[in-house]
Amino acid sequence: MKPYCLATFLLVLAAATAVAEQAKSTAAPRPVSFHAIVETVQPKIVKIYGAGGYRGLEPYQSGFLISPDGHVLTVWSYVLDTDYLSVTMNDGRKFDAKLLAADPRLELAVVKIEAEGLPYFDLAQAVTPAIGTRVLAFSNLFGVATGDEQASVQHGVVAIVSELEARRGAYDSPYRGQVYVLDAITNNPGAAGGALTDRNGRLLGMLGKELRNKLTNTWLNYALPAGAMQTTVEEIRAGRFVKRPTDDPHARPEHALSTELLGLVMIPEVMDHTPPYLDGVRANSPAAAAGLRPDDLVLFVNDHLVPSLRSLRSELEYVDRVDALRLTLMRGDDLLEITLKAEEP
Repeated sequence: MKPYCLATFLLVLAAATAVAEQAKSTAAPRPVSFHAIVETVQPKIVKIYGAGGYRGLEPYQSGFLISPDGHVLTVWSYVLDTDYLSVTMNDGRKFDAKLLAADPRLELAVVKIEAEGLPYFDLAQAVTPAIGTRVLAFSNLFGVATGDEQASVQHGVVAIVSELEARRGAYDSPYRGQVYVLDAITNNPGAAGGALTDRNGRLLGMLGKELRNKLTNTWLNYALPAGAMQTTVEEIRAGRFVKRPTDDPHARPEHALSTELLGLVMIPEVMDHTPPYLDGVRANSPAAAAGLRPDDLVLFVNDHLVPSLRSLRSELEYVDRVDALRLTLMRGDDLLEITLKAEEP
């Protein structure tokens, strides 16, 4: 080969190599496999076991870790109404759990287990999907996972981003806000509380409860956006919406409130966790004046969760009878906040 031909060849080769290297550096990153994404999400999903097992009520639901020290986000439901709550991890480890707090208005609850260094979703890093986004739904639907079995994974897309309030009267749900309507059958028993992610494993939201249209008998598959829950979860972790600890050092007032002073007639307490339903309201009482009715369920006294009759009576002992009282009630499928004040002694 002539010298000038060799030089030209080397120049062309060097240029081609440079172009190839530049193309390699600017090319889109190689997509992570579906299997790899699922494997990164599975350790953040948990199975929750609690109350149920009668009248066709499943004693299980799903949840996902939102902190490295054992905070679990899930839906607020009857499953959590027990002292014998447990959480099973992806690797089969089982922990006793306690209901830390709940907000029935968002239908969410935070459960706590004693553990550290856990993989988790950071709610602050959650993303907002567009219509048509391909998604993955992780949950323990039908309770098929009991130990170290992985959670079920469903494919789908975000079909609609809509206000659930537009369906009021057709669907029975206290939640009034935006939801992701999904093109995937995620409303199976046990799936509620599971995690919705995009195809890169980034958190989008939490799978909602089973929700049936009363008019058409059709089911709605939906998820609550993570952004709608973040503030409430932060407040829960800061101490709001929680049950008062039994060893609370705050002094009780000398003249405290009671259900009798308020005119509340509660249902008989037949077990430790009898829910605080009203059996009646005394005439000409503060409760009657405030519009309370039989079958109202008391959820909160001020900002403290009262999951039982016993906790309701205990919480009233911390309120002076001359102070106004704020109750959060569930009446049918509606959430109400009512302020009342006992009559002067």
